[in-house]
Amino acid sequence: MFELILIDLPNLRRLEASEPVDLGGMQTVDGALPPARVATHALAQIDVGTPARWCAPFLIVSRNAVLGTCRFRAAPADGRVEIGYGVAGSQRGRGVATEAVRQLLEIATSSGLVKEVVARIVPENAASSKVVSRLGFSKGDLLVDHDGQTLAQWSLRIAT
Repeated sequence: MFELILIDLPNLRRLEASEPVDLGGMQTVDGALPPARVATHALAQIDVGTPARWCAPFLIVSRNAVLGTCRFRAAPADGRVEIGYGVAGSQRGRGVATEAVRQLLEIATSSGLVKEVVARIVPENAASSKVVSRLGFSKGDLLVDHDGQTLAQWSLRIAT
């Protein structure tokens, strides 16, 4: 029903510059693409040799329309990888994020590099917390990120 397509380098650069992306005729639902800072972060990681699949956003596509994006925030380190995801407001509540995270888990598992997947979620974001809870993540401690924002850390151990 949903497919993940890794965004290519030219479109990643367009996103960083807040320019229109060229998705080959695919429609983009309003609010589906990530902010420029996500592209900037991914491009910086690619520049130091991180493979794109571990830092660039994946487009969440259904019926030739981009509904949102998801990604790994960096390459696995010590068997651990963090994920992030976002879905256009008009597409929420339809299982889009759940399916996208499920597919990220498949990628992480099949890599052989990941033993734990982590998602850091604003505690007030009940919908996002439900997504990871539904997929078997356990809620851990609250932490404060580099921006001073309090986040709940959710984690899922991968069976090896």
